[in-house]
Formats: sequence, structure tokens, C-alpha cells
Amino acid sequence: MTDERPGEERPGEESPRDQAPDPSDEAEPGDVEMPSVAEEPPPADAAATAEVGDVPGPDDVVFARGVSRAFDGRNVVRDIDLIVKRGTILGVIGPSGSGKTTTIRMITGALRPTTGEITVLGERPTSFRRSTRERIGYMPQLFTLYPDLSGRENVDFVASLFGLLWPRRRRRIKEVLKLLDLWDARNRRASRLSGGMQRRLELACALVHDPALLILDEPTAGIDPLLRVRVWEELHRLRDEGRTLLVTTQYVNEAEECDQVALIVNGRVIAVAPPEELRQTALGGDAIEIETAGLFDVSVLESVPGVLQVEQVGPRQLRVRVEDAATGLPTVVDAVGRAGGEVTSAREIRLSFDEIFAELVARATVGDDGTGGPAVSSEIVA
Repeated sequence: MTDERPGEERPGEESPRDQAPDPSDEAEPGDVEMPSVAEEPPPADAAATAEVGDVPGPDDVVFARGVSRAFDGRNVVRDIDLIVKRGTILGVIGPSGSGKTTTIRMITGALRPTTGEITVLGERPTSFRRSTRERIGYMPQLFTLYPDLSGRENVDFVASLFGLLWPRRRRRIKEVLKLLDLWDARNRRASRLSGGMQRRLELACALVHDPALLILDEPTAGIDPLLRVRVWEELHRLRDEGRTLLVTTQYVNEAEECDQVALIVNGRVIAVAPPEELRQTALGGDAIEIETAGLFDVSVLESVPGVLQVEQVGPRQLRVRVEDAATGLPTVVDAVGRAGGEVTSAREIRLSFDEIFAELVARATVGDDGTGGPAVSSEIVA
């Protein structure tokens, strides 16, 4: 672009998107606000598990192998292997300072890996062509838009950078602002918006050009629960149309919205799987809860086929870990009856993702020597 637009920086001035990133783990990837073009529908096995090979495959939108990043001699990301297939949502979850944002910054090209290789849409992020950047949408963790422009002007400015002509640009601006409940505040200066509204405005700017790859760093932080549901509905719609999404989130229960979930602790991937498989990883199987009419000796269940662990959690309550709840629950109920007990209720227990996350983090950090602890999985495959 050669002509100056409202809010565009003048020579010698520094835009909020061009400020040098702070080399800390949860700092923002600077100025990588990007764009996109719709892709063909995803293949039928887009979410299938695959091995991380030596080179990216044709459907590997994001490919990383042996990626590490150090600051001042300290590794904050360690030996991450990653494949994100076209047409999937990968959720990246981890405690503050775990390396999530540093990983995102390397994928956007704002940081160069200390070791390892990353390709995004077939190119190295630090050498993206303009046409490749125009296929990527990015929402940073912190507010980086122009505070003196209105919400509509900010979205319009970003859309114009990606070459949207006025008729389509006007339509898309209205669509994304209405989607995120910002239409009524469209003429308000960005600096006068609440924190939650500023997050929504950032997301509107990331969505306006309809990107093929969408990278969202904490997209629902500070957004109310009802609107959060609508945001995820939109992300699912984009996924179903063949877009690929990489999402970091502080809300652990949002793991269920993703096709694959990667848990990162101390810069290492400690577990990665579809949400339901993570439950089994945390438990080592399925859990069922049994309530009996009277006191019952739980030791008689320890030798029942398929039973992995038995715990007395109350005078008449038992918690039993089994290989598979569908077959294990009737087997345990029958075993209680044969031992002279009477079952008054029996049900499968589904751990919340807060519990799953806490269990996997605790397991991975047992005996941690400061290098991140043992990893449950060394690969992220989505």
C-alpha cells in the first residue's frame, strides 16, 4: 500500500504492531497480523492421528520437528514435534509461562527457533511470502490495535491491508462486528472499549479476511460465557469449511471444543490426544462409581477381570477404575452381587478437564529436576 490511511503510521513513527517483542515466554508475537483465502474442503481423515516424519506432508498446514527456543541460555520450549492437519482445531493448553505463546511466536515467524525446523503452509515462517501471509489470520494475546480509531475503522484498516475491495470489505466488517456483539459500539474509539470488547475487536480483525489458517492466542480471555459459546460456534464453522485453527486457551474446559488437545508444561508437551482420550490417559482407563445398600468389602473386586483399581470413598461408596466402562460397569455390579452386596446405584464418572489437566501435570512433574520432567507424549499430532 502506498497511500496513507487513517491511523497508519507515518515515517519515523512506530506502530503498536511493529514494536519489538519482549523476549519473555508470554510476550506477544509483535506485528504478525495476517490474512487469507478459503481452501477446498478437508480430506475425510483430516483429524486422524499421524506420525511426525522427516518432511511435511501435503495436508500438513503446520509442521514442527525438534523445535526448541532459548532465552539467555534457558530453554523455554524444548524439543516439540508438531503436525496440524488441514481442517482441524488444535487446542494448546498449559499454565502461565509454560511456553505456549513462545511456540505461537515461532509459528507466526516473530521468533526464530534456536533448534529444529518449522514450516507453515509449506514455508518457513521467518521467510513468508506476502501471498502466504495473506492466508493466515493472527490474534495476539495483548491489545495491539490503534486506540484512536473506532472499532469499525480498525477492522476496516486491517481488511484493506489484505486487499478486500470495498463491497466485500463492508459486508465482512458488518458480519464480524455483529458476530462478536460489537456492531452497536462500532463508532466508539478502541481506547474507550472495555477489556473484553477489545479482545473481541482483536478477534474481529483476525477473522475479517476469512483466513485459511487462524492462529488465536487466548481468543476468549475476558469474554463472557454466552459470547464464548458463539465464538466457538464460529470457530467450528470455519473448521467445517476447511480452515485450520491453532488456539491457545486458559480455559481448560474449552479442550472439549477442539479436535486435538496438546498440554504443555515447562516447555514440553506432556500429553496430546483427542479430548476423550485425554480422560483415559489421566485415569489409565475409565472410572465408575458404585453405591451399595450396606457396608461392602472392596477387596473382593481387586481380582475381577478388567478392574485396575478400587477405592473406598465413603461408607457405602466405591470408586472403581476399569479398562472400559461399557463392559466394566456390568461386570463390577455382577461381582458385588455375587459377593453378597446390593448395588443401589452405579454410574460412569467423567473427569472435568480441570481434573484431567491437574492429574497429567502432577504426573509429568513428579521428580522434576528442572528440565521439564518426563513427557507423556513427545509428539503433537492433530
